[in-house]
Amino acid sequence: MGTSPLATNRIAAEDDQPKLLRSEGARERLAKLYAEYARFVGWFASRLLTRPDEVEDVVQEVFLIAATNLEKLTDPPQIRGWLKTVALRRAARKLRWKRVRARFGVASLSASVDEIVAAPGATPEDRAALAELFAVLEKMPTDLRLAWSLRYMHEETVESVAELCGCSLATAKRRISAAQGRINEELSDG
Repeated sequence: MGTSPLATNRIAAEDDQPKLLRSEGARERLAKLYAEYARFVGWFASRLLTRPDEVEDVVQEVFLIAATNLEKLTDPPQIRGWLKTVALRRAARKLRWKRVRARFGVASLSASVDEIVAAPGATPEDRAALAELFAVLEKMPTDLRLAWSLRYMHEETVESVAELCGCSLATAKRRISAAQGRINEELSDG
């Protein structure tokens, strides 16, 4: 007796799932984690990336990684920090690839900053200033951009910036300062 085609398809589909998601409980846990934290991860990524499609990619990638780490994600206060760290690393990877593509002349689509970052009641002047800021950030090395964004857009402490970036406190301070210097230079009126 052979295996029915339906049973073969079901087995193949199960083999495509991460082992941890084969149980109903794991799928439910991931769905609950996504429902509870997807918006937070999207908000966090939107302060680092300018394009909606990049933000959506990061959210998907973060929860794909979370699917393989469900057993570690049990303590709610730690979950948020873990998700921030993974989102930061995924965003950094996207930013680095964007710089590599730009170096080889592969243009990226222009971002509409006000679609993601600007507050709903922002004036046209505020939106223009934000677009100028993101234009400067786009040209910056990824490490500087991430450190500055975490400090001033996410309002993280310098200690938290160092921890999230995986560097010393002194290095985090240097990166933030260097990024602020570039911003000041580029956006100065004179």
